[in-house]
Amino acid sequence: QVQLVESGGGLVQAGGSLRVSCVASGRTSSGYAMGWFRQAPGKEREFVAAINWSGDSTKYADSVQGRFTVSRDNAKNTGFLQMNSLKPEDTAMYYCGATHPVYRDTPYSQYRRYDYLGQGTQVTVSS
Repeated sequence: QVQLVESGGGLVQAGGSLRVSCVASGRTSSGYAMGWFRQAPGKEREFVAAINWSGDSTKYADSVQGRFTVSRDNAKNTGFLQMNSLKPEDTAMYYCGATHPVYRDTPYSQYRRYDYLGQGTQVTVSS
């Protein structure tokens, strides 16, 4: 089992920046890819970004490409999502996910690849 805890969300004005973090604990030594997803009220959950275990491969949704950066520090079992040039449409609950070790080398965008999810952190962007 892997437990995930997100933090760093908050209220920010449009054009501003936030960095959200995801700390993993439990059975992390075998590795995992980490993905970020978001869900706004009344909308479906959507993929945001993902990074593989070694950190040398990433993937982004078109809507955040060039504005968001995903990274990780495996020594601290922590993943990060740096969000710049935020827009009101980025307002959502942001969740991190971790894959089973067998999938650790690919930054999957498919939600079903992530066996573990955190409770989420709210990001609100005001116009």
